[in-house]
Amino acid sequence: MNTKITEPIKNIFSAQKAPIAMLLIFITMLFFKTPFYTRYNLIDLINSNSTLLIVAMGFTVVLVAGGVDLSVGGVMTVSGIIAIKLINSGVSIPVAVLVSILFGAAIGAINGYLTVYQNTEPFIITLGMGVLLTGVAQELTTARPISGENPAFQNLANYKLFGVVPALVLVMIVTVIVVVWLLRSTSFGRNCYAIGGDYEVAKYSGINVLPTKTLTFVISGVTAAIAGVMLSSWVNSGNSTYGDQTALYIASAVVVGGTSFAGGIGGAFKSLLGVMFIGILSNAFNMLNIDSYIQQLLVGLFIVGIIWLDCYARKVKRETV
Repeated sequence: MNTKITEPIKNIFSAQKAPIAMLLIFITMLFFKTPFYTRYNLIDLINSNSTLLIVAMGFTVVLVAGGVDLSVGGVMTVSGIIAIKLINSGVSIPVAVLVSILFGAAIGAINGYLTVYQNTEPFIITLGMGVLLTGVAQELTTARPISGENPAFQNLANYKLFGVVPALVLVMIVTVIVVVWLLRSTSFGRNCYAIGGDYEVAKYSGINVLPTKTLTFVISGVTAAIAGVMLSSWVNSGNSTYGDQTALYIASAVVVGGTSFAGGIGGAFKSLLGVMFIGILSNAFNMLNIDSYIQQLLVGLFIVGIIWLDCYARKVKRETV
């Protein structure tokens, strides 16, 4: 086949792998009699992935700047628990939510200081922070779920605008819009891409690399805390196990979407597509009544396969240049 024809096709598949994979799932589900295409399922699909999308936005900002934050699951878990415990003790909901978000920002600042200013490995530091926060969550809850006692807190995530759109989805949409704007339309976003692309070049070009990169960790902590508060409101409980797989899930999803761990490549919208792809895939498996352990195997195979194809396409492209 003519290379003038095949080359654009290869580029489309390489750049749009997540949307194409989602399209294939939607087409495949047409051949099965399931409630996959009902309005209820589609709204629930977006709603159930909203907390992960909120976390993914902050995670993406860190990745773009050449870092990584594996403490997001711990921050999300502890923030939700803090909110519920404060509200149950009589603290007003706005104050409890603010304290939880400030907690996330503080953890992000600590991660940023240790990894950026102390020049330590972010993978190890944030992974250790995540483990530490899991222990904190278990201590706060005595390793048991705690329920919210104020019905108004539950409405924070479950209130439906016009009786249709859940508040949790609205918070997710606002978060996505803010992060897209931050990365695409501000000097901070451009600096993040520059730092992730080449740290030394960014440094000698006059960018304040240390505070800029540290701020990305703070943003990640804030988004994880917001997600934790909304998750606890959604299910009206706090649990030390909520964030066990969050960091791994988000890391896989954003890479599938096209945001690179190497830094300087990707963005919020690509990460959104990656999270939604895995969410749609899991939802389709549930509709087909596939056993949970088989689902994990299949999702893992899909993730590995897409990343391998992406790496292979990049290798071929480099060799042909």
